[in-house]
Parts: sequence; C-alpha cells; structure tokens
Amino acid sequence: MKTMIEVQDVSMRFRMANDRISSLKEYAVQKLSDKLKYNEFEALKHVSFDVKKGEVVGLIGHNGAGKSTILKVISGILKPTEGQVRVYGNIVPMLELGSGFDMDMTGRENIFLNGAILGYSEEFLKGKYDEIVAFSELSGQFLEMPLRNYSSGMVARLAFSVATVVEPEILIVDEVLAVGDAAFQEKSRARMMELMGGGTTVLFVSHSLEQIRQMCHRVMWLDHGEAKMIGDTQSVCDAYEG
Repeated sequence: MKTMIEVQDVSMRFRMANDRISSLKEYAVQKLSDKLKYNEFEALKHVSFDVKKGEVVGLIGHNGAGKSTILKVISGILKPTEGQVRVYGNIVPMLELGSGFDMDMTGRENIFLNGAILGYSEEFLKGKYDEIVAFSELSGQFLEMPLRNYSSGMVARLAFSVATVVEPEILIVDEVLAVGDAAFQEKSRARMMELMGGGTTVLFVSHSLEQIRQMCHRVMWLDHGEAKMIGDTQSVCDAYEG
C-alpha cells in the first residue's frame, strides 16, 4: 500500500523568553543588551510514524501533548527542529477553521478568499458555490454580511463547507467536528466519513475517544511530545483510558 505521509525522528523545540517583559520597548532593550534569557520548550521529541493511502490515523493525548504541533509540521506550517517529513499528495489542513478569513469581508467574498488559500481556482469555486452555501446552511442575507457579524458557529460552518468541497488526497483535521450545533456536527461527521470512504488519507485529532474509536484505523498516543504508543485503535484507546 502506498505511503502518503512519512514522519522520521521529528523534534520541535521553541525558545521562550523567561523574563516577565511587559512591553515591546522593554523586550528590545533586553534583547539589545543581551540580557534576554530563554527557556527551551520541546513540543515534540523524536516522533516517527507513517500513514498509508486511505488510512485514518487518530492522534490522542492530553492538552500540550504535541498533537496540534505535529499536524502543523506535517502541513508545512512549522519546520521541525530535527527530523524530516515527507508528504506524497495534496493536503487540505483543517486546523483552525476560519483562520484564512477576513472578518471585514462578506461571507460570499470569504468563500473565494478562503478557497484561494486552500488552492482552489476562482472558476472551480464559482462552479461549487451553490454546493458550499447549501452545506453551510447560511441564507442569502448572511452571505452578504461581514463575517464580524457572524457567530463563531456560523464561521466554522462556512469554513468547513469550503474546506471539504473537494476530496483531497490528505486531510488534516484538528477538533473540527466539535464545532457548530449538534445537527451540524453530525452532518460534518457524515461528510468526513464520506471523504474517508472515498479513499482520502486522514490524520485526525480529537479529545472524543468515541469519535476516534468510530473513525480511525490506527491511533498514536502522544504524551509530553513523545509517541507513547502506536497501534490498532482499540488497544491504544484502552491503554489511554486505563
């Protein structure tokens, strides 16, 4: 089976200023006088795994375990301090829904803006516009309003609708199914299942073990930046809960 994602010995370290600096001016003074001290935080520690074509791999772990960091490294948002990531196929990262939106632009304008950021052509988006709007369940009056007037749930619905209008080769999902009301969550889950059934390779982060058990073929348990366990869904979830 074709490998779609290879993560080899990846570590990610961040430098964090440990002085309590209250202003940009104070930071500049400390920096120029070489008095600024740093703590090093290691978010990922020598993580290795791969994902085959059509697999749905879940990532679990407590807050701060490194789940979102590894997704950002794989998506190309962060460059690892050490190690290598190889990706074979186009990626649609659904990490922070609405992060590519302009809150002063209308919903309609943001469909084209966000779609362009995800790599969709204007012609493609025009052809899919009605489908995107129908899935989002947003009426015409809202589509002509600036996004700053939207609720967070409305923004998430529009972002999800744009992101999933095609079937990407690789889908990176971070807690996306926890947005919106119960009905839209179920609709989003059904769309995710449809994508997975179509052969899309998925990396999926969720704090809901029920979702992980339902949707994933394999699971990696991250703990303080380390891969504590990788294996079949039931075994890893049972160990995590135990």
